Amino acid sequence: MGHPDFKNILLVHPLGYKKSAARQDVSRLANIMPPLGLASISAYLEQRGTETAIIDSYANPDSDLLIQSYLHEKTPAYLGISCTTSSFLDGVRIASMAKKVLPEIKVIFGGPHVSALKGKILEGYPLIDFCAIGEGEVTLSELIESGGEDAAKIEGLAYRDSGNGIHVNSYRSNLLELDRLPFPAYSKLNGYPVAYMLPIFNYPVSPNTSCISSRGCPYACSYCDRSVFQRTFRYNSAEYLYEHLRYLKDRFNIRHINFYDDQFTFNRKRVEAFAGLMIARPLNMTFNCAVRAEHIDMDLLLLMKRAGCWMISLGIESGDDKLLSMHRQNVNSEMMREKIHMIKKAGIRTKGLFMIGLPGETVESIKRSIAFYSSLPIDEINVAKFTPFPGTPLYEKIVRSGGFTEEWEKMDCMHFLYIPEGMDVQTLETYFIKFYKAHFSRLRTIVSYISMIWKSPESWKRFIVSMRRFLLFAKSNKRFN
Repeated sequence: MGHPDFKNILLVHPLGYKKSAARQDVSRLANIMPPLGLASISAYLEQRGTETAIIDSYANPDSDLLIQSYLHEKTPAYLGISCTTSSFLDGVRIASMAKKVLPEIKVIFGGPHVSALKGKILEGYPLIDFCAIGEGEVTLSELIESGGEDAAKIEGLAYRDSGNGIHVNSYRSNLLELDRLPFPAYSKLNGYPVAYMLPIFNYPVSPNTSCISSRGCPYACSYCDRSVFQRTFRYNSAEYLYEHLRYLKDRFNIRHINFYDDQFTFNRKRVEAFAGLMIARPLNMTFNCAVRAEHIDMDLLLLMKRAGCWMISLGIESGDDKLLSMHRQNVNSEMMREKIHMIKKAGIRTKGLFMIGLPGETVESIKRSIAFYSSLPIDEINVAKFTPFPGTPLYEKIVRSGGFTEEWEKMDCMHFLYIPEGMDVQTLETYFIKFYKAHFSRLRTIVSYISMIWKSPESWKRFIVSMRRFLLFAKSNKRFN
């Protein structure tokens, strides 16, 4: 085997569970999102002369042989692994496998889980050489350019010194201007765009994909992890965003985009300018986005509709104002109701994002959430099981209280690991199923899904092919069936 190539890095997105379970994972049937963070890092490094490859184990579960083959053939000096909490231990497994092939390879972990726990990751996992804290592009570039040396001088890096001491450098002081970034290296993703798919009934046409046009969030909800971007909020200009979409259309024939931004409409002028470009120079593309109710009005919605907006998601979380006021700002369920009706009046589909199991949750508050949902013209819902992720304001408080089973592999918003005081897991599971039954049993939902035969025919094809698995999930409430 040749010498390590110090201008080569393999970037890996772990699966998060045993690959033998992938065929039974209902979430993979419903939604496979491209690893946009790794694709952005890849494009940035390639622009600066580093050869990169991306292996996405989530999209391609049988990827161990691909990883081993790349390590044998290219002998990269670095392995970069981006993890959520639930995929972290699978990342450790992959790193261990890589060290057996190339004992000298430098392993770098990044992503929200690592940014939240920082030096604690190095303390517990000696095979990890570095942690990229926060944004990874410049940190990884500087580490590679230094040949893996001078770690003490690189902002955004946690590292282990020669004496096995652990150091955590400060976050990067000068953040990237997002308009100066190259477009993500989508072509490095095996099978893109066909290997990736948005949730069923969440798009009108294919091929479709996800895109990120901002970083961070201006709000500070108790259940959200802010460890990667901290309290910063930056966004691409309307012109950059339009050119990004045009590139996706020309290069990959993408016809629908899901903007995976926390707050797409926070800067109204940007959205107005972007919509104006989409109307003046049509790309024949549609898009989804997520908004907060405070940052939309009828004039903006009508403009977005003309520009191709197909669906809007809102983080409603709970229909109980008293509960919600403990966890986020500007709680006003009547304003939320008004804005959802406004979205529907503008001719845009709506998706409500709810959560069960927040601290302070009771049977009565869940009932209020279901009743609130049932009173609204919502087309789609997603109900998450509250998970106190590292990096969220609630995490330390809950860990100290002792009411939390911290099993990283199950921290995927599909398990109740934290049980609110006065509740039990059986009750939470019962009302989780009741919430979805309330959605799928009402006439409005049935009529909406029937209309998808014309509005999203491919969704129906996917649903019919996988109907047995979806019905098993609906019956058992288990991710793996």
